[in-house]
Amino acid sequence: MAGEWILSFVPDPEQRLWRTLTRSQQPLMRDRVRLHSQVESLWEDAKIKLATVVSDLLGVSSRRMREALADGETDPTALAALAEPGLRATPEQLADVLQAAVTMSALHRKVLRLFLDRLDLIERQIQTLRETIASAMQAHQQAIMRLAAVPGFGVDSAQQVIAEVGPQAATFDSAAQLASWVGVCPGREESAEVSKSNRTPKGNRALRRILSQSANAAIRTKGSIFQSLYRRLVPRMGHNKTIWAIAHRLCRLAWIILHQHAEYVEYGKERDAKAAQRRTATLIRTLRALGYQVIPPTPKIAT
Repeated sequence: MAGEWILSFVPDPEQRLWRTLTRSQQPLMRDRVRLHSQVESLWEDAKIKLATVVSDLLGVSSRRMREALADGETDPTALAALAEPGLRATPEQLADVLQAAVTMSALHRKVLRLFLDRLDLIERQIQTLRETIASAMQAHQQAIMRLAAVPGFGVDSAQQVIAEVGPQAATFDSAAQLASWVGVCPGREESAEVSKSNRTPKGNRALRRILSQSANAAIRTKGSIFQSLYRRLVPRMGHNKTIWAIAHRLCRLAWIILHQHAEYVEYGKERDAKAAQRRTATLIRTLRALGYQVIPPTPKIAT
């Protein structure tokens, strides 16, 4: 009756289903990373140090070699020939690293096959979840595209943010309210007008994780305003606090884009035109793979 009772944010049934889908994806991604480490450890135990010449052990070339090894191939030259032509390592370097394949035990091959079968299952489940999420959120394609254009975000992270706060973030009247609910703003434990702790509140753990990952990606985007902000703040605040400050800014920016239907415009001083074109092409390719209809922007002609 006094209007002092603040109700909890309870999403509607459709949004709760989105949350279930997006949150189910995270354990699978974590299992994939863990399995990547297990495969690398198994190769090291078999005296095959492929990681010294190949950066991505889950790439196309590495996959072909792993499949051949699990199937019993022992010729290093034949294994090296399975690599992609664009691989930086030469066939001679690969053959030298794969010399231990001759003496690789049958037990190593059997365990490798188990790991590969599990990896295939995890990747199929991840792909199925991605397609299901894209289909469930088809009606909010424009909101996903606007949010994915922000440095640090992508299609997956944009879908996860919308699943947590809604396609318009309508529950929150301001960006500050959203930041407080998520828990990316300074806390306030006050007694007798003295703040005992400024630690951030717990908030929404799923969204805090997404914003933290996006902040780490944003600072690596060349020419973005977030990279400039990171370079300005990190000498004074350190890496962790600076990342949290950028996550706070990303959270407020997400509210503006969703709530006010705003478009992101990059004002970084060193924005690379070619990097912007590559990012646009990547986003369009990813969205089309998920079934969205995307019309590429018309290039501007200098006059």
